[in-house]
Amino acid sequence: MPEVKPQIEESWKTALEDEFNATYFAGLKNFLIEEKKQHTVFPPGFFIFNAFNQTPISRVRVVILGQDPYHGPGQAHGLSFSVPQGIAPPPSLKNIFKEIKEDTGNPLPTNGDLTRWARQGVLLLNATLTVRARTPGSHQGKGWETFTDAAITTISKTQDHVVFLLWGRYAKNKAHLIDPSKHLILQAAHPSPYSADKGFFGCRHFSKTNEWLESHAINTIDW
Repeated sequence: MPEVKPQIEESWKTALEDEFNATYFAGLKNFLIEEKKQHTVFPPGFFIFNAFNQTPISRVRVVILGQDPYHGPGQAHGLSFSVPQGIAPPPSLKNIFKEIKEDTGNPLPTNGDLTRWARQGVLLLNATLTVRARTPGSHQGKGWETFTDAAITTISKTQDHVVFLLWGRYAKNKAHLIDPSKHLILQAAHPSPYSADKGFFGCRHFSKTNEWLESHAINTIDW
């Protein structure tokens, strides 16, 4: 099997070495090679591991789990729910900002780039790290979920007092990977317009996160 050399931050490369060397990951890589011959794939290759590159494992304080990258042109840059500066925030992100404003009093941000969160220790992790353009869910079941489940499990085992924000049924199904005796798991409806008023609005996850971090003498997040 050829050696896989992922462009990923060193602490994550070490922590997930077994995943990169696993048979399923070689299959995933081959799938992506063939997929890119026929279709546009988001995000661009250098952004696939952006969440890990922005947030080394020892700095993870919060995990926000998404499902797929955005599938529209220019939207996905490897951080769940985030879009680059200059791209209009999608509806779910608008609802996240609305809840933050109601919860913390922070003003609405001027752009949807959440890199500022990632650099504070918020791992913005999608369960699937790539997607075919305009085809949501197209790269599910190809191996990414095994990889990102391993990342969640690694955080749970090696770090202390991390807050996991699980929004929607898909994210909630990852709760079994997390040790609740060490970490705080907060669950709510997905911020999508289809479900935000069914338990996301009013969840106060952002202030609750900071209360937990502060209670364990960990720097809070500037949302």
